[in-house]
Amino acid sequence: MGYKIAVVGATGNVGREMLNTLAERNFPAEEIFALASSRSIGRTVSYGDDDLIVQDAARFDFSQTDIALFAAGGETSKNMAPKAAEAGCVVIDNSSYWRMEPGVPLIVPEVNGDALAGYARKNIIANPNCSTIQMVMALKPLHNLQPIKRVIVSTYQAVSGAGRAAMDELFNQTRGIYVNDLPTREQFTKQIAFNVIPHIDEFMDDGATREEWKMMAETRKILDPNVAVHATCVRVPVFVGHSESINIEFEMPVTVEEARKALKAFPGVSVIDYRRDEGYVTPQEVAGEDNVFISRIRKDPSNANTLSLWCVSDNLRKGAALNAVQIAELLVSDYLPKK
Repeated sequence: MGYKIAVVGATGNVGREMLNTLAERNFPAEEIFALASSRSIGRTVSYGDDDLIVQDAARFDFSQTDIALFAAGGETSKNMAPKAAEAGCVVIDNSSYWRMEPGVPLIVPEVNGDALAGYARKNIIANPNCSTIQMVMALKPLHNLQPIKRVIVSTYQAVSGAGRAAMDELFNQTRGIYVNDLPTREQFTKQIAFNVIPHIDEFMDDGATREEWKMMAETRKILDPNVAVHATCVRVPVFVGHSESINIEFEMPVTVEEARKALKAFPGVSVIDYRRDEGYVTPQEVAGEDNVFISRIRKDPSNANTLSLWCVSDNLRKGAALNAVQIAELLVSDYLPKK
């Protein structure tokens, strides 16, 4: 006996990665349902060595499942997640729609797993933004060491964070430039090949983008409401793997050695930090890896209480699918009836 699991958005980048991760981690599943929009009905997706036939999410009866992992976008989550929750299925949602909703836990298991205790109020659990997840994984052990006052972060985010069509646009633009074709833009506001775009999600009235606002609001909900965050989020021509340059101001000084020791001891974090050529991690090297990787730990000489570091992670795994599966693992180990 095991749990019955539905993956909504099973044909997308994150949905496929969720299925891969469930299989790789031997999640105790009795049955897996692959769900997507009506246009994907009848397609097959892989789950370990098996092929699953995609069913119509809109017509699916969620009362036959224990947990549903949603990776189908905010509008689908807005309309479908409450129905699944009311049917008795626990929803773990990867979209931004439920993250700041009161009564919905926003969870990174290593950071605030105890907040999962309130999930039954709505039967919906939110998976944070990919860039937020990897940042709070770096911040949590340091915040335990010495309270953090302020974080300034610049992100360098892979195109896979915007979906498969965005990955195709980077590929097609890059190939086209080499044969003198004019690059066409559909997914991004400017050319992404051989370029960087300081614009992710919509602009807000204060000049920040919603992606930048998410990093501030979500970090405060997950980690500590007293931590100030200022973010600049940039899309870069990388297929998989988000990178972040993080400047952290503490209430009292923290040495590089203290920070390195705390980060090394934290689950899900790897420190690769050597002050020589190749002594750091890049996004190309972390594709397919579960951990968050930290490099370039150093003092900020402009402020005695400040450190800077470089943080890299696979945005499709810990930034999305893996974190959702880890939430499901915590649910079945500590909260749901045993099967």
